[in-house]
Amino acid sequence: MNFRRSILITTLMLLVASCATTEVEQLSTGRGLTAKELYDKALSNISASNFKQAVQKLENLDSRFPFGVYAEQAQLSLIYAYYKNRDSASAISQADRFIRQHPKHAFVDYAYYMKGMVNFSAEIGFFQEAFSAKLEQRDAATARQSFRDFSELVKRYPASNYAPDARKRMIYLRNRLAQYELHVARYYMQRKAYLAAANRAKYVIEHFPKSEANADALAIMVSAYDILGLETLAEKSRRTLLLNFPGYQLPL
Repeated sequence: MNFRRSILITTLMLLVASCATTEVEQLSTGRGLTAKELYDKALSNISASNFKQAVQKLENLDSRFPFGVYAEQAQLSLIYAYYKNRDSASAISQADRFIRQHPKHAFVDYAYYMKGMVNFSAEIGFFQEAFSAKLEQRDAATARQSFRDFSELVKRYPASNYAPDARKRMIYLRNRLAQYELHVARYYMQRKAYLAAANRAKYVIEHFPKSEANADALAIMVSAYDILGLETLAEKSRRTLLLNFPGYQLPL
């Protein structure tokens, strides 16, 4: 009798635990909810900065109601939720998917903008504390990609509400990329690879003509060409430097 009673109690406990687990899972992911309920709860999660649960509910909505009223809204919100959940790869993949599936959507410019923001945040935001090197010394791959993303947004949708912010970020990124190229040019100078240094500095002038690095880039060109005995190029670079930056002090 005691044995049977023990089995019964154990079975009941397992059933209660299973039901509790199911309820917790349903609350977390939103399984069994309508599309509207899922979307509203996901937005509540986002407002509470609970992005992991927001992702779960939006993914659930996207898979269960791919053609419903809330489908497109959920797909856009999912880009942001992935981004805030620090899942850069999923955020960019979701943005690309939305652009591919809804190229004429009224808010497709947001997907382009968020692609730029994901790479921008990877460049200076979420992971900056993990690097001890100065920003201009770090690889600029994400900065380049972010610049391309914002450029595409501005080119395709110049009147977008997100375009002004994108343009401001592009100014920062342009200076960041120019400083990186300048860092490489200085490295070549230290290694006595003077032609490579001059070419890298020339790249700064040609591709980032309004950057903060232009004066130093021209100075490197002057020094490198002088050392190489390329007097005409050195003098041309010197004149350009003094014309555009009259207060710049060249080393003697």
